Formats: sequence, C-alpha cells, structure tokens
Amino acid sequence: MSFTPLGLSQALLKAITKKGYTTPSPIQQKAIPPILEGKDVLASAQTGTGKTAGFTLPLLHFLSENPKGKFRPIRALILTPTRELAAQVYNNVKEYSEFLNLQSAVIFGGVNQKPQIARIRQGVDILVATPGRLLDLESQGVLSLKRIEVFILDEADRMLDMGFLRDIERVIKTMPTRRQNLMFSATFSKEIKKLAHGILNNPVQVEATPENTTVEAITQKVYRVAKGLKTGLIIKLISDGNWKQVLVFTRTKHGANKLCKKMISANISAAAIHGNKSQGARTKALAGFKNGRIRVLVATDIAARGLDIPLLPHVVNFELPNISEDYVHRIGRTGRAGAKGEALSLVSADETTYLQSIEKLIDMKLPVEIIEGFEPDPNASTVPEKRQQRGGGNRSRRNSGSENSKSGGQKNNNSRRRPKRNNNRRNNDKRH
Repeated sequence: MSFTPLGLSQALLKAITKKGYTTPSPIQQKAIPPILEGKDVLASAQTGTGKTAGFTLPLLHFLSENPKGKFRPIRALILTPTRELAAQVYNNVKEYSEFLNLQSAVIFGGVNQKPQIARIRQGVDILVATPGRLLDLESQGVLSLKRIEVFILDEADRMLDMGFLRDIERVIKTMPTRRQNLMFSATFSKEIKKLAHGILNNPVQVEATPENTTVEAITQKVYRVAKGLKTGLIIKLISDGNWKQVLVFTRTKHGANKLCKKMISANISAAAIHGNKSQGARTKALAGFKNGRIRVLVATDIAARGLDIPLLPHVVNFELPNISEDYVHRIGRTGRAGAKGEALSLVSADETTYLQSIEKLIDMKLPVEIIEGFEPDPNASTVPEKRQQRGGGNRSRRNSGSENSKSGGQKNNNSRRRPKRNNNRRNNDKRH
C-alpha cells in the first residue's frame, strides 16, 4: 500500500517521497484516516513504528486545507514529556511541511527562553512543547492556547510516569472545549485509559502491535552475572564483539556517569546523557553517538525517551528497570524500521524479581547465558536493594523514577504556594 490512498495532499506526498518513504507503517495506515475525518484517536504504538508521522501528516493536511489567513494563532499543540522528543517531533513537522505555508516552533526548558519567545511572536501555526516551559510562557502572556483546534499528547504513558498529570490538566483548561484530541502511548494501562476518558470524545482506538509486546526483529538475551562483575562483562562484550554503536541503560544518573568513566578508562569512547546534563551537552553527546565518534551512549530512561537513532544495532540493560514497561521502551530503541537489533540484559541476583516481572509482561522466557569468569554470585541476595515504587499520575516530577535527585525527597508545597510551583516547574523542565 502506498500513501496515496490515505487522502493526503500532493504537497505532503511530495515531502514523504523526498524523505524516501513509499509505504505507510501499520500505525500510519490505522491512525491517519480517522484523524483526517476529525475524530479523536487513542493510539498505541511502540517506538520506531512511525507514530510521529502518524499524527503529523494528517495534522498538517488539516491545517493547510483550512487556512486562517495572515494572522497566525497557535492552532495545534503537540505536548511531549522530554526535550529530546520535542526536538524530534519538531524536526518531523518541519520536514513534512516543507512544501506547505505553515509555521511551527518548539519550546522546552533548559535553554534561554528569549529566542523561543521571539519565534512565537512571529506567528506560529503548530507548537511543540514540554509542559513546564509551555505553562511558564502561557502564564507570562507570551502565548495563548485559546485558538487550539488540535491537541496531541505524545508519549502519554511517560507523561504520567514523570508526574505531569496536573500540568496536563492545567494545559487543557487553557484550551477551547471544542477541539480534536489525539493521544499516543506505548501502552494502554489503566491510568492511560482513565486519562483518555477525561480528554478524548468517543475516540477511535488503534493499535499497531499487541500491548506491551516486543518487536520481533529484536534478539533478546540475559547474561547472569555477579553485580560487581557487570562493568568488566559489558566492556568484554563491546570489545570482543567490536560493537561500534551501543546504547546502554542504567537506573540512575550517578550510575551512568560512573559506567561512562569506566568505559573511557578501557579505551572505549563513551558519553553519558541524563537529566543533570545541560541541553548543549546532551545534544553534543547524541550527535557524537550518531556520527560514530562515540561508540557507547550511557543513558537513563527519562533522558533516552525520544532519542531517534536509526539502525541502532545494540541496546544493553546494564541494570534492569524496576518498572517492567520501561524494558519495552528501552529495547524499542533497536530493531526499528525493519532492521535487526540485539537487546542484552546484565542481570545480577538482586534483579531477579525485576526479570520475572518483565518476562511476565512480555509473555516470554528470555534465554540466559553465563560467561566464564563472570559467573553470578550464588550467595547473593535476590531481594532488590532499593525497590522504588512506580508513581501514579499525581507523583511530583521532582521525584520521577530514575531521574531522582537529592532534592526529590523534599516535601512538595506546590499546591499551596504558587511562586514555588513555578520555580519547581522551571527546574524540572531543565532536567527533562
């Protein structure tokens, strides 16, 4: 099937062809028609399935076919949880709108707001944003969401994981009641369905792959290993396999920094990416990883959300995530666009419970291998050292999973002190 039967404009088909795409992905085939019909949509799709184009293409078609003249109010809002994902979505919007008379902009924290304000004041049809910076600029009167016609919530599951529910609710209150709503999520959890019920009106539900399944193109394997031998093992695997591009996940920022230093000491070029890194450092690390100057990118879950790395061959879980769904998100970084990929997990005794939860979630028993010299410790406890509980939608973003900071345990007084709330939002958006 080509893109032509989907009903997209010639300008969009021209842009699609320029990018080298000839056949729509399953999520695009299922999502684009109902979106073009103006219906609300709740879509589930794993990373690497083309979901961004699944909502970007029909959005651009609608806006271009219904122009509003020279005056450009913000007509469409795409809300994302992280800076990296916002930048990725914005780039897609720009590429697909190349032959259209539409203007777009992206705003997020961690960078100077003045260039973003200047861009918005020039007139913008489509705004891609993270919640913190969006609400900051809205409260300053820099932008208005009162003319929004289409609202898109991307990576809704991660939004809830990061504690953005209250900000989402605040954003919704600033928009008109009559609008088209699109929600994209990697999973259809109870929390997601509850959120969808409060936002979407009689939505069409589409699903590209069964919920919480892993891509068939990905080869998965577990290495059982003593906790203290993990660093040596991952260095051996990378060196012996002569791997040139490896994305490695840790649970904490400190762990990412520590492992990165060990890699460099072993003459393996590496960089860490997490919430404490500046936007410039994160961008530089990702660029180096993509162009091959850096072999290993060590990341935490939140920082890696939205990374667009085509044809990534290897993903390694240096530490298993304590939230089972994150395993699916992590390994979804490889095996994209029809390419083969390999996902390996280094599992110590104290991660046994996490492994069992993951296998239950994906309904699959992962093959296990033990390498001589890196055997697991038979006397080690199988109880996790520190089980962090998964937060609900109201969890404070200052204490959001693997991006937890030293201040994460402080009491959140946002509901009673508005100035403090604004400061917290800006600080959080700098991390994400």
